[in-house]
Amino acid sequence: MADQLLDDVAALLRETAAEVVVPLFRRLDASEITEKAPGELVTVADQRAEEMISAGLRRLRPGSVVVGEEAFAADPTLLRHLHDAGDVWVVDPVDGTGNFAAGRRPFALMVALLTDGEPVASWVLDPLADDLAVAGVGVGTRLNGRPVEPSTEPVSLDRLRGPAMTRFLPPSTRARVEAGTAGLGELLPGQHCAGREYLDLLTGDQQFVIFWRTLAWDHVPGVLLVREAGGVARRFDGADYHPTQSDNGLLVATSEQVWSVVHEALLGRTRP
Repeated sequence: MADQLLDDVAALLRETAAEVVVPLFRRLDASEITEKAPGELVTVADQRAEEMISAGLRRLRPGSVVVGEEAFAADPTLLRHLHDAGDVWVVDPVDGTGNFAAGRRPFALMVALLTDGEPVASWVLDPLADDLAVAGVGVGTRLNGRPVEPSTEPVSLDRLRGPAMTRFLPPSTRARVEAGTAGLGELLPGQHCAGREYLDLLTGDQQFVIFWRTLAWDHVPGVLLVREAGGVARRFDGADYHPTQSDNGLLVATSEQVWSVVHEALLGRTRP
């Protein structure tokens, strides 16, 4: 992955955040917040940011396809492009829209590039914290310009902290997770922003995250960041996460050892 492309997309996200997203934070009119589906908000910031990001990505890679969260809401058949040959961008223009619409932080801008169906680069920007993470296959992950080193030290369960989105889990799985927290360092409530959860894995503020819903724009960028930093992202049954699969349930951890410890404690012992 060329450094120039990594830098160019990072610059595009910073520009979009500065010109479109941040100026609208806590300045939205009620008419600028709507529901695209029951319980799913969209704002003019999401729409304008996706337009700007999509146009910029197409300039960087002429002939590429963009699958954006808001474009998908209008045309769900866009997901078929995740299987395409060639270059396909996955875009979440404002991840954490509920937070953004309510005037809360965090929120993030996220992009990933797939080539022939496989993630090859990703970007996550939290503009208010000024945290930018960039990854490319084979070149590792950088957070604010510094390489993120893989975690190599074994960690016991009582030193681990991370969130589980228990609200969305099936009742039996939720009960299993809640029952397994006795020996855990800390179970966090979650921040309603997948991008920030992935950034906090890179910063060391948390060591794992449990998600239920796994839409591509929420997870393809962050998963590549974590994997290139030595982490692991797998389904509850142990299968590796892949953007073309729409299954629910995802455990992401900063290392293989952390993944195994958390999986055994919170999700049971069953693995292939």
